[in-house]
Amino acid sequence: MGLETPTALGALVCVAALAWSAPAGAQAPFDVEDVLSYSFASGLVAASSADRIAWIENERGARNVWIASGPSWEGRSLTSFLDDDGQEISSLAFTHDGQSLLFVRGGAPNRQGEVPDPLSTTDEEERAVWVVSVDGGEPRKVIDGGGFAPAPDAPRLAYARGREIFVIDLEEGAEPTRIARIRGSAGSLAWSPDGARLAFVSNRGDHAFVGVVEPGGGQVNYLDPSVARDGSPAWSPDGRRIAFLRTPNERVVHMFAPRREALPFSIRVADVATGEAREIWKADEGVGSAFSGINASNQLFWGAGDRIVFPWEGDGWKHLYSIPAAGGRATLLTPGAFEVQFAGLAPDGETVVYDSNQDDIDRKHVWRVGVSGDAPPTLLTPGSGLEWGGVVTGAGTVALHAASTSVPAHTVVLVDGRLRRVSPDVPASFPEDRMVTPEQVVFRAADGMAIHGQLFLPPGARAGDRHPAVLFFHGGSRRQMLLGFHHRGYYHNTYAMNQLLANAGYVVLSVNYRSGIGYGMEFREALNYGATGASEFNDVLGAGLYLQSRDDVDPDRIGLWGGSYGGYLTALGLARASDLFKAGVDIHGVHDWNVVINGFRPSYEPEDYPEFSRVAFESSPMAFLDGWRSPVLIIHGDDDRNVPFRESVDLAESLGRRGVEFEQLVFPDEVHGFLLHRNWEAAFEATLDFFERRLQSRPVSSP
Repeated sequence: MGLETPTALGALVCVAALAWSAPAGAQAPFDVEDVLSYSFASGLVAASSADRIAWIENERGARNVWIASGPSWEGRSLTSFLDDDGQEISSLAFTHDGQSLLFVRGGAPNRQGEVPDPLSTTDEEERAVWVVSVDGGEPRKVIDGGGFAPAPDAPRLAYARGREIFVIDLEEGAEPTRIARIRGSAGSLAWSPDGARLAFVSNRGDHAFVGVVEPGGGQVNYLDPSVARDGSPAWSPDGRRIAFLRTPNERVVHMFAPRREALPFSIRVADVATGEAREIWKADEGVGSAFSGINASNQLFWGAGDRIVFPWEGDGWKHLYSIPAAGGRATLLTPGAFEVQFAGLAPDGETVVYDSNQDDIDRKHVWRVGVSGDAPPTLLTPGSGLEWGGVVTGAGTVALHAASTSVPAHTVVLVDGRLRRVSPDVPASFPEDRMVTPEQVVFRAADGMAIHGQLFLPPGARAGDRHPAVLFFHGGSRRQMLLGFHHRGYYHNTYAMNQLLANAGYVVLSVNYRSGIGYGMEFREALNYGATGASEFNDVLGAGLYLQSRDDVDPDRIGLWGGSYGGYLTALGLARASDLFKAGVDIHGVHDWNVVINGFRPSYEPEDYPEFSRVAFESSPMAFLDGWRSPVLIIHGDDDRNVPFRESVDLAESLGRRGVEFEQLVFPDEVHGFLLHRNWEAAFEATLDFFERRLQSRPVSSP
């Protein structure tokens, strides 16, 4: 069923699949179903005691655990979930011997304890930890809930539920044993290398302790307790010491606001037997004083040579450093004007495998560096592709995820210097040979800041043709879009959508606006960004003017779209520059910062911070609704746990009262990052249909 005729009070878009017709005079080379027909690989882990890896494949909403072992490296599925049921798989982990695999199935609960159930099933969905043999067979549920830590010495795991910590054997029928009951909430469980003790973090609101307890139970030993927030415990290889981060508490730290400086964080090393600790390193005041982490199993790695590896942006870029556990000067392991994102320590502790945008700022490649810093990093994946999430097996094999401008994310192993695919083949339905190659562009924001983007041009465009154009804005905002398929499933899908738009005749510009990552701390913590002034609007305006200046763009047919933070910028563009932007698709967007901040932090009350809340509202689209004239398609799931659904409800009411045309597509019981593949398809079908009707996608020849 297609869209109903729009009215001033809004038109309803049916959730059923929409039939999209190609622009007049052209035939769409592929459709939404085709371009989303890939299997997306993620969640790669390696066994520390075997030459084996495991990862997750999501094929059109059917999520399964895959595995591959050396030396044959033939990928195969360990689970057989066949339906687009919206049930996530996460937290893959091998048991100590590498013979079984643990994983969590089901999404995280909201504050009311409700697990996502986008199918609105008659029986409530569950979230649970499962175990399956690497030889195959049916998975078996171990415990309800998520979050666990497999023991390094035996088939058992530890887990926390609120203020209680448990240990359970993996034998069928085993019952859990409570080993501790603490104040606050327990998390960040970490076994000692010999499995004799368990470290954890006790979060108590404005402070947090690192504690240690034995699996058999007994007294909890808190390490050097203080008024600060302690976390990220990392055991020494001999199990006698623990390194941890200490971050001073600051009572007022507003969300979606720049934070370039803080009370400096530090690293401490504690003697487990006595609980006494000492500071071995402290960040300088000023740049780098506020801790900013990486994507990793822990923020500290205790490597070989008694050295501790940690992230720091003391020079304005997020890098890896190492320091002797006895203290001393930190050694920069990854020097240069680039940023590290994913990182992991090899099982032997000698090297760290990481990815960064070194020498290729709008792509990602995998590197390796020794923890001692005696030698420069080695590039493992040269070329024009994208690589991330590297891991190392117990036998030393490096595995990683990879993609390119035309090949979706897949898992590979590095064998004899070459990347060998272990993921399933790309399906024949996927239009790999019809993907366009996006170009790196750098343009000026309205205030002069240099902004990076990826430009998708319609294939086969004729000289003199002027096309409609659309801007795309990612969410986050701590994200960076890249020159190829993205490492996050959400943006993997939006990259595919931008490809579809280009093939439908649009010039598409994906904008890496300020407050995103990849370009240094000052860019990420841009002055007056977000709730403190919406300085990103300069990037929205600059991107629109850049498109308007191009000879291949019809300046009167420019739209914009995006989700979450990208929905915020879409709405801001329509509210503040309707003369420039003629239509927009706002997917679960932010419309009033005060509402959204309260959703993330229920203790936030705008009246407690009158000046901040005033500026926050003035940085919101709701403050500029009187200037909003362009039509918009609003898309939202009503079980959104990130951006409250009321953001779309309130926007629709306000637009309706002003006679602004809007259309809507609502997914009952769906969350922020759509769990059902069919909902991604429906959202993109609706977007295509909306832009076709609102921007008239037939190319226009210049005089």
